[in-house]
Amino acid sequence: MGRAFEFRKGRKMKRWDRMSKDFTRIGREIVIAVKEGGSNPDTNSRLRTAMQNAKGVNMPKDRVEAAIKRASSKEEGNYTEVVYEGYAPHGVAIVVETATDNPTRTVANVRMYFNRGNGALGTAGSSDFTFTRKGVFKLAAEGLDRDELELELIDFGADDIYEDSEEDEQGHVKHFIVVETAFSDFGQMQKALEQKNLNVISAQLQRIPNTTVHLEGEQLEEVMNLIEKFEDDDDVQAVYHTLG
Repeated sequence: MGRAFEFRKGRKMKRWDRMSKDFTRIGREIVIAVKEGGSNPDTNSRLRTAMQNAKGVNMPKDRVEAAIKRASSKEEGNYTEVVYEGYAPHGVAIVVETATDNPTRTVANVRMYFNRGNGALGTAGSSDFTFTRKGVFKLAAEGLDRDELELELIDFGADDIYEDSEEDEQGHVKHFIVVETAFSDFGQMQKALEQKNLNVISAQLQRIPNTTVHLEGEQLEEVMNLIEKFEDDDDVQAVYHTLG
């Protein structure tokens, strides 16, 4: 399908490893949101989004509440959001979004991954131009009609609405309807979905590649291994690439 995060066909992370990574990532989203806009989700849209995404990955409610409480304390440190750009081998562009309490450590690790993976860390703007930032909302498909939903949401900035599915580790297939918006329409679409009481599994600002690079064999394996190095780092929130 060529979309971000879908490069790993035929590969599955171990369930607990993935869950731990998701919890760490969303925990940092919660901290950043609370530091920016306070601990009340009714008045903090970024926190509402983080809590929504926590529910989508089955993060326990008590863990979410603990993260909010921790973020509200003066003892909790701040996370800095830093975006790194570069290229994997064979012309694949990569953008790495991080949230870190130690930027020196993070940039050293990012540079190391690029170097060891035969890629190159670039400067700001060196690869981000190959992506378009969009809002991407994943809705539970049960009870929804895609055509009707499109008519309801087009006035709120829906650019594309399509069906998707994924298989979990137990072999169960989950079906979704994905709604894409322009970056600038993310907020109003989020509000519209809340008002319509739709079951939103996740809401994210993603970088969608404008063009993709097709690789096979050892070249594909080499790039996939590099991407996995980034994803396994706790400071990394998201990895985007042009691997088709």
